[in-house]
Amino acid sequence: MANAFSVCALAENWRVIVPHGGDEANGIDIKDPGWVLAVNTISLLLALVANLALLLNMARRLSFAIAQPITIVGWFISSILLIALVVTATYSLKLPGQDRALTQAFYYAIIASGLYFVIAALMCVTVYGAYKGHYPQEFKLTMSQRTLMLQTISFMVYMLGGAAVYYRIEGWQFLDCVYFTNYTLLTVGIGNYAPLTHTGRALLFPYAIGGIVILGLVVGSIRSLVLERGKKKLGSRMIEKKRQQLLRKMHKKNEHEKLTPITSQQKADELGMTERERRKFEFEMMRQIQDHASQRQKWNALFISGSAWLILWLVGAVVFWKAEHAQGWSYFGALYFAYTSLLTIGYGDYQNSSNAGKPAFVFWSLLAVPTLTIVISNMGDTVVKLIRDSTDYLGELTVLPGESPTKQSAKRVIAKVTKRFDRDESKEEIMDEPPGMIGEKQQEGAGQLNGHETMTRATDRLATNIENEELREAGEAERRGDQVSKDAHEYHYQLIREFRNVMKHLDENPPRRYTYEEWAWYLKLMGEDEDNYTSHRKPPVKVRSDYKGNRKPDMQQGSTDDKVDEHRQWSWLGNRSPLMGEMGEPDWVLERLSVTLEKQLKRQHESHNKDKERKKTDEAEKVSSSSGSSGTSKEQVTIGGGGEMVQSTK
Repeated sequence: MANAFSVCALAENWRVIVPHGGDEANGIDIKDPGWVLAVNTISLLLALVANLALLLNMARRLSFAIAQPITIVGWFISSILLIALVVTATYSLKLPGQDRALTQAFYYAIIASGLYFVIAALMCVTVYGAYKGHYPQEFKLTMSQRTLMLQTISFMVYMLGGAAVYYRIEGWQFLDCVYFTNYTLLTVGIGNYAPLTHTGRALLFPYAIGGIVILGLVVGSIRSLVLERGKKKLGSRMIEKKRQQLLRKMHKKNEHEKLTPITSQQKADELGMTERERRKFEFEMMRQIQDHASQRQKWNALFISGSAWLILWLVGAVVFWKAEHAQGWSYFGALYFAYTSLLTIGYGDYQNSSNAGKPAFVFWSLLAVPTLTIVISNMGDTVVKLIRDSTDYLGELTVLPGESPTKQSAKRVIAKVTKRFDRDESKEEIMDEPPGMIGEKQQEGAGQLNGHETMTRATDRLATNIENEELREAGEAERRGDQVSKDAHEYHYQLIREFRNVMKHLDENPPRRYTYEEWAWYLKLMGEDEDNYTSHRKPPVKVRSDYKGNRKPDMQQGSTDDKVDEHRQWSWLGNRSPLMGEMGEPDWVLERLSVTLEKQLKRQHESHNKDKERKKTDEAEKVSSSSGSSGTSKEQVTIGGGGEMVQSTK
């Protein structure tokens, strides 16, 4: 956006003579001095070099240590050069005068210089964070980030390219064409510029459709990137905050004994629960924290996006009020114009005509429309959902009863309102048995894939082949009477089978959330038993982060140094809980199952190699023993006078 506005600052002269009785929009150009054009061009070239260095760093063609100084210095110098030009044009050239005015290009230069400075300052924060070890010293763009960047560049190029075409067709000023293409592609339709030629009107058909499609892609990418990634980041922080509040509350009420692992039967009798029941209590408390934090995070996201929208509306109205003072706009009139433009209504009764108002509108609208999209999306998760649920509950109790009896529906509605239980009854019955071979029937149809079908089918075929191989080897071990080998192959079979099942949960929407019984089964496959207290601990209230460089925190959050039998101790309510952090539950289980399977197969391979070495050693000893026997000396000894011969071997 900053580069596009720099191009706009170069497109026209910065000063015009206002005709007597005319307005600044129809002024006569005053040619800028050559040094103004030269400095403006140098500023744009430096900004392009800075952008190129950043892109090369993102593509891993240029190191972080080289690219970041080039990027930051380039943007800072570009900003300083434009600011110097703006100050010079305002004061040294004695502008504006009574019959002179500054053009749109001048105001585009102001916006571009501000953007360069803000972006360079933010990059300084990033470099400082990387130097301190808070961030890795490289940009690893996700697919959504890469897509958003390319789509944004495409939209800006499309908008400026369309402006260049209409500049040739309609004979308007280039920056007026930018203003026209902006409100056309954003579907505002203010109306003070419209194609007058048949060529311009015919070209509008494909141009508007193409631009709206690109805009839709950009808005969709912003939504997926900002909302989904923001939800994870904000949700993790809110869960951690709520977790700490709950633990402090339990400590104040002297209920912290329920959080301490049960190490003896006497303690189990005192608490009236086993270690597994205590762990399930922790798990259910963590689920309540997640549900509460999720609801609060949605409303907080709506508040933040709504506040941003409100600020854009009110501040934008102030800018338009000041910019269009020649038209006699009041603040209320500017507020009305900003509102109808922000909602893309565009009645056209208020129109920007000043050289300051048009660039301000272009910049403001490019920020306002995506912000409105995020607000609407957040309303769908909160206000709209609340209205929809209320309507459904009201319908069940009145004219549109559901499948359940009216009495049961009424109880469920009352329970929802009074918050007597936290989740649906249907979810309580999801899984009473582990999800392995015992509970396999309950998994049929549960994991319907939404995408990656080709990859999933290939994985299924590979996993099926490995499963069959493990079962075959288990059968051979049983026939040999090798119980240890049989158990090992059956264990590998279970790991591979569950690996394949969890793969089906990755694309589920809403994201899969496992029950406690499912978690206990998966943890047992990973070598951890929920009945065994040795790998359990009391959850810490406050944890420290150990993110340094590229090293990930253990179990997605901060870590401590205590180890028991090579397993870190953890709690469902602690910082190492699988329910903490940004990783989804199927992703976490899949990663740990793959690590466990890799270790087991590596151990099996090493054991197989040892057996082969042992067999080779045994065969070598047999060969050596055999060759020694054939080479021994023999003596014939005569005993007595009978001539009987006795053979003696030495």
